[in-house]
Amino acid sequence: MNIGIISTSEIALRAHVPALHALQDVTLWSVLSRDRDRALAFARQANCASPAPAYDDLDSFLADPLLDGVIVTSPDKLHAEHAIACAFAGKHVLVEKPLATEMNAGRRAIDVCRSQNVVLAVGYHLRWHPGHRELQRRLRQGSIGEIEHIRLLYSWQQADASNWRAHDEVGRWWAMAATGSHCLDLLRWFGDQSFVNVTKRHASIRSGKWTQNRDETAMLSYEYENGMTAQVTSSVLFDAPSRFEVFGSNGYAFCESTVGEEGTGRIELSGRAMEFVPSRPFEGEILDFVAAVREHRDPEVSGEVALEDVKELLLAAP
Repeated sequence: MNIGIISTSEIALRAHVPALHALQDVTLWSVLSRDRDRALAFARQANCASPAPAYDDLDSFLADPLLDGVIVTSPDKLHAEHAIACAFAGKHVLVEKPLATEMNAGRRAIDVCRSQNVVLAVGYHLRWHPGHRELQRRLRQGSIGEIEHIRLLYSWQQADASNWRAHDEVGRWWAMAATGSHCLDLLRWFGDQSFVNVTKRHASIRSGKWTQNRDETAMLSYEYENGMTAQVTSSVLFDAPSRFEVFGSNGYAFCESTVGEEGTGRIELSGRAMEFVPSRPFEGEILDFVAAVREHRDPEVSGEVALEDVKELLLAAP
């Protein structure tokens, strides 16, 4: 598959590009940016394979008959729009989270991709952390009994409000979109619970240090029909080792510094270190996307799955 990238974002260069180059039978083909010089610089640095690898026009980028799929790493408010454009051009699409910033836009992206018979996957790469996958397998086998509580912390420290997520033009949420949405996906995946099964939810949102209307720190709490409880904290005000904790009726799991871009960190299962072989989660994410295209199946994180997270973000900070 020849795969192009929309946006010369840091996450594209830092994570998606190395993953694409590491995989067999996948080629980093081309890139789209609003600025042609930026696209050219990115294409050279990323070693894109197309004879004409750099574009500043979406239609021209998508018109390339040798382009098979697209990874969308543009700002959040453009995700659904770009996914829809890819679908109408017949290109399979992997969209960075969140899928959209409005439910209607997310639903339209799903419907258009389905009508055009293209795969729509959403980039929750933490599902492909090798330690997370092994831990999830063990928990489903009952290694800590019935899951009673899940707690997640994922933060980083922002120096000011220069980040695009702090502004309305192309962003809607800050901490929750950058890191909290990953936590919501892990919560659902490990808890084996849909947010439809939530009986009580509470959002505590702090703003005011850098902005007046952005979630600089967000703490989301949940109670489920089966009695399970959960808490998710994301922040741009402090830096701390990420924590992912699962408490069961017969044990617990602690994951430290596994919630991030690298497939590393430490996992403790009821007092004992759980061994795993580190690997890049973005490689697994792209492999699943490519396999879904070739096998004519849904990806592990489909548009429908990701739309639940959009709804939760809107409920927490409308």
